[in-house]
Amino acid sequence: MNEKTESLQNNHTWQLVEKPKNQKIVGCKWVFKRNEGILGIEDARFKAHLVAKGYAQKEVVDFNEVFSPVVKHSSIRVLLAMVALFDLESKQLDVKTAFLYGELEKQIYMHQPKGFIILGKENHVCLLKKSLYGLKQSPRQWYKRFDVFMIGNGYHRSEYNNCVYHKELFGDSFIYLLLYDDGMLIACKNMIEINRSKT
Repeated sequence: MNEKTESLQNNHTWQLVEKPKNQKIVGCKWVFKRNEGILGIEDARFKAHLVAKGYAQKEVVDFNEVFSPVVKHSSIRVLLAMVALFDLESKQLDVKTAFLYGELEKQIYMHQPKGFIILGKENHVCLLKKSLYGLKQSPRQWYKRFDVFMIGNGYHRSEYNNCVYHKELFGDSFIYLLLYDDGMLIACKNMIEINRSKT
């Protein structure tokens, strides 16, 4: 919980402000998870996530649109077939705190997280600057930010699936990237290019 709170503060996820009058405040809660790990290789890890209670949000007041594209299973199958057919290298990776990269378009106030209420500022609330897990618009805001970044770095979005990106590297060599939630699958002939894209 300490690590997560420190990470949220370092990312400037919110700003403490006095509670505004006649403004609905979204609640939040801690969600705990235990990753089993791999016997003899990786120990079990305990994780804590701070999640906004997005079910209390009201359409038009707190958000306009929530739709976020999702990669089609057929696109994943095609990419894996290409990896096998053309002997490509592939890598799967998760983006830590992915939703924190999304920027909010509406003002949302949230209660301070339990166990981390600032002394002397008990009546203050968090004015969210970045999207947080649990908010209805978080997946959409993350996708919009990711899409702008990829297009700005020379990738092309597939006209058949908005979560598939590709870029010509040299000659007839391409790099492919599939986005799903807060993870992605990258494939390319050269592992150096994959690692460069990861960075």
